[in-house]
Amino acid sequence: MKKATDPGINFFQRYLTVWVFLCMVVGVLLGHFLPTLPALLARLEFARISIPMAILIWVMIYPMMLKVDFQSVRNVGKNPKGLFVTWIVNWLIKPFTMYGIASLFFFVIFKSFITPELATEYLAGAVLLGAAPCTAMVFVWSTLTKGNPAYTVVQVATNDLIILVAFAPIVKFLLGVSNVSVPYDTLILSVVLFVVIPLAGGILTRIFVTRSKGTAYFENVFLHRFDSVTTVGLLLTLVLIFMGQSKTILENPLHIVLIAVPLILQTFLIFFIAYGTCNLLKLPHDISAPAGMIGASNFFELAVAVAVALFGTTSPAALATTVGVLTEVPVMLTLVKIANKT
Repeated sequence: MKKATDPGINFFQRYLTVWVFLCMVVGVLLGHFLPTLPALLARLEFARISIPMAILIWVMIYPMMLKVDFQSVRNVGKNPKGLFVTWIVNWLIKPFTMYGIASLFFFVIFKSFITPELATEYLAGAVLLGAAPCTAMVFVWSTLTKGNPAYTVVQVATNDLIILVAFAPIVKFLLGVSNVSVPYDTLILSVVLFVVIPLAGGILTRIFVTRSKGTAYFENVFLHRFDSVTTVGLLLTLVLIFMGQSKTILENPLHIVLIAVPLILQTFLIFFIAYGTCNLLKLPHDISAPAGMIGASNFFELAVAVAVALFGTTSPAALATTVGVLTEVPVMLTLVKIANKT
């Protein structure tokens, strides 16, 4: 495994959990001592979409889409077994195991600590995480496990395209089973705003810049101009969410841990399903390891965005998705170690 100084994972990415925790502290303090601020921001919305949150989420997601070369989809037939494993895991297994595990913990095991109403909303947030696979952080996990870069790009590109058609129906179905009312028009609008528009923008920008300046300039110079912008966007988004959640966190700090438990178990389960299946198929390590990482990782930026759009910044569902951000890095680094030792 690469050391902390390895360029595969930068300082911010390695200590993401620390930054999320600091954002939680800042957000809770602002929400507690300036309670009118969340209410003021809540008024700035259009079609139930928070305008400040939408801007910040575009700042996060657009640079992610820039990193994905969608022309790589033409190479989809080169490693078909690995692709089929993660497609099946991500879209036919992962959302439903997340629903099952989260339901078990929120409604049964933790029922003494969580009311049924809160459990339903936490479940909604967990479902959004489970139905949104494959963040751009997958490129980092693939690098750390010495994964095949070309294969990883194809995986991320194809999963981002599948999101366009599969995310909304899966979320609608699972939340419907949970008796959560979901305005389908808002859900579709969220996919358009937070997937279609950034995806189209990323594709067009990549084409324009590479044609005018070349691929080397795009990969080595242009992309890195957005590194700090993405970081600031994510941190400010988390501060706004935790600011709206200040009352819940101060009254029930244990709930952060309770939400984290099923999310962590789900991540380990999906990794072992994907990674184990690839090993049973005797796929090479540079395919099996990123396949496991792609299955385990969540597109938490999209989950946060949709949770805020559907339920609001102050909703328990939004809190559940931010806990997913909190647990992502330490859990994934543990899985990197497991993959590199097997």
